[in-house]
Amino acid sequence: MPLPAARIERLPRYVFDIIGESIRALQQRGIDVYRLDIGNPDMPPPPAIIETLAEAARNPRLHGYSGYRGTPEYRRAVARYYQRRYGVDLQPDTEVLPLIGSKEGIVNLSLAYLDHGDLALVPDVGYPSYSMGAYLAGAEVHWLPMRPESGFLPDLHNIPPDVLSRAKILWLNYPNNPTSAVAPLSFYEQAVAFCARYGLLLASDNPYNDIVFDGYTAPSPLQIPGAKDFTVEFMSLSKSHNMAGWRMGAVVGSSVALGRLLQIKSNVDSGHFLPIYEAATMALDEIPDAWIAERNAIYQRRRDLLLAALPQMGLAAPRPLATLYTWATPLDMPAADYLRRALDEAHVSLGPGAAYGPGGENNIRISISLPDARFEEAVDRLVTWYTRRGA
Repeated sequence: MPLPAARIERLPRYVFDIIGESIRALQQRGIDVYRLDIGNPDMPPPPAIIETLAEAARNPRLHGYSGYRGTPEYRRAVARYYQRRYGVDLQPDTEVLPLIGSKEGIVNLSLAYLDHGDLALVPDVGYPSYSMGAYLAGAEVHWLPMRPESGFLPDLHNIPPDVLSRAKILWLNYPNNPTSAVAPLSFYEQAVAFCARYGLLLASDNPYNDIVFDGYTAPSPLQIPGAKDFTVEFMSLSKSHNMAGWRMGAVVGSSVALGRLLQIKSNVDSGHFLPIYEAATMALDEIPDAWIAERNAIYQRRRDLLLAALPQMGLAAPRPLATLYTWATPLDMPAADYLRRALDEAHVSLGPGAAYGPGGENNIRISISLPDARFEEAVDRLVTWYTRRGA
């Protein structure tokens, strides 16, 4: 066999692949493992979405290629959603591009914009695809510190000039995975002005905007006047409508950036199954806010149960206003030891903070996307293990 491409050497195995291997080893021994490591919605989409998919799949005319730009109906539904949700006007034909989940769009955007010698500005705690996309493109990453005392908002004013001269993309993600931090519209105003000043593409990853608690409403940088000229935002139905396996998303914003991303995508994929577009259009247009609020209430109850138990689990964490996660810090042992012992002794799998960047080494991400009964059992297991660990 020939040697692999050099880019492979820069890519670690994906963290959930490694975690899954450890879990399978335990399961082969007959051990039941509770997975609080992954943000995988445990509830199905609304029945009407599934029924729309089934009906469309029976249509013999909907089994051919869907086209590289997706269906006009889906693009218009995304535009209507942004107008309804944010008051942002989008041209469906040039400012909306469907994605096979936002993950592939994130990586492909890096391929469209980054070359050897270029830099991406990436939070030092964030979704791994921001940095992995840069590495796949042969570019470098400049890590932006994310600190709890600053609300996990990066400081954009202390980036060295030599870094800014090579940077092309600034990645932002609020509500944030994995920290669950949120950003005010005033921060986006600063970020938009920063990108305009230095000629950067602002890439906002926004898949958790509809999973919110305690009356919080998440903004978008596209609400800032003029931002659309150099801003793109990734949205997804994976979390908002419990459709993670459907891989239905979109990127919106700058028509120039979307055109360049389309150049990559049209050489890589051929779009979705047409009935999925039909169902996703229905989801954006017809699923009421009341369904989302009812679903979020279930997540909020789980969040509150977890927060109340954290001290008995030997963990501390800020109160999340959004997302499926709690970003916790162990009180009396290194995070790596806590993760290992929780899995081996309590049989609960948690997310390693180090997987989300160099700023996350001392933290643990805990997901609330497990059915109520099993979630309560997982929390009880962690409490029992932690309180008895020295016995």
